Amino acid sequence: MKLVVQVRLLPTPEQAAALKATLHACNEAASWVSEVAFARGEFKNFALRRHTYDTVKSRWGLGAQAAQHVIKKTCDAYTTLKANLKAGSLGRPGSKRYRRAAEKPISFRPQGAQPYDDRMLSWQIPGRTVSIWTTGGRVKSVAFTASAEQLATLALYRKGESDLLERDGMWFLNATCEVPEAPLNTEPVDFLGIDLGIVNIATTSDGEILAGRELNRIRARERGLRAKLQKKNTPSAKRRLKKRRRKEARRAKDINHKIAKHVVAEAERTGRGIALEDLTGIRERVRLRRPQRATHASWSFHQLGQFIAYKARKAGVPVMHVDPACTSRTCAECGHIDKANRVSQAWFACRNCGFVDHADRNSSRNIRARAWELWRRGAQSAAPAPPRTPRGGTGRKRSITASDARCASPAL
Repeated sequence: MKLVVQVRLLPTPEQAAALKATLHACNEAASWVSEVAFARGEFKNFALRRHTYDTVKSRWGLGAQAAQHVIKKTCDAYTTLKANLKAGSLGRPGSKRYRRAAEKPISFRPQGAQPYDDRMLSWQIPGRTVSIWTTGGRVKSVAFTASAEQLATLALYRKGESDLLERDGMWFLNATCEVPEAPLNTEPVDFLGIDLGIVNIATTSDGEILAGRELNRIRARERGLRAKLQKKNTPSAKRRLKKRRRKEARRAKDINHKIAKHVVAEAERTGRGIALEDLTGIRERVRLRRPQRATHASWSFHQLGQFIAYKARKAGVPVMHVDPACTSRTCAECGHIDKANRVSQAWFACRNCGFVDHADRNSSRNIRARAWELWRRGAQSAAPAPPRTPRGGTGRKRSITASDARCASPAL
């Protein structure tokens, strides 16, 4: 499977200036290629190369490999845009958001990522340095920092392109690695149900509750601080906003990685699979009061699901995604479904048999049971099935059946 190892570069000021000039030139060239592609309606790599290759090399001083990567990057961007438009990720056809994306050429930020292949970039892993092509010539001995695990992965499995990017004045290389997968466990003894939520980030069918109170407090504090700084609107406030703008996302990502690692390790240890809810389109389905919207919009359930999927694939643990409908209203003991069963956010009390449990734990048990039933009916390790036809972003939910099953971990 493909994984990305991100290492941080530590260039000198002269090296950083060369890297910055290279990124700016490549992305400016990509924006020009995008305008040509949009005007001609030509989005295929080799056909577009005939119209742009010579100009890109001469006007921006790019080498042959860099020019080809610029053109290919532009074509890939339009391929992604077309897929997003078709899937309804950018709104309904004819909507303002849809037209804003479809009716003008794609533009590239000056600090956008630029692909490098092995002809343009060489790694000296023992010395923790790289030699990299720039528009001003080859820059050698650019230092980078990485953990021991990252160095081992790079040394053993690095294969393919690496992306150079700048973010908040820091430089990074994202290296693609082909990491071997463990054999898939085709005979799990059971499934570990995972209920995803905002108050409790994840609750397992074993009864373990991974609470999100700390993260929610951090998010609320960051929202209040952003509002104060934006209201103040001074140069120092703007500098502080820029410095803090990704801190909350990094914290949430770190927590999601830890939760996913813990869940996959527990499932692998006990010989079970993992059962998750298919929450595709939940943001469009749910209506919320104004105070709740920011909290719901910052809920990173999709990221956590992706982390669990790729870690499970690497460990050989099967993953099933099930329809989440009524999992919070169904009694895990007798199967009775009633809206009144959900007494509060935290508690579940069945009106039929009197069973009482934590609401999220009850939901996770229902998720486990649905996954086990799907597996017994012949479904394989499954990911959320895409809509059969584009719905323009309506996000209506649909059931997952055995015939809809496909690989759990998306290609990374």
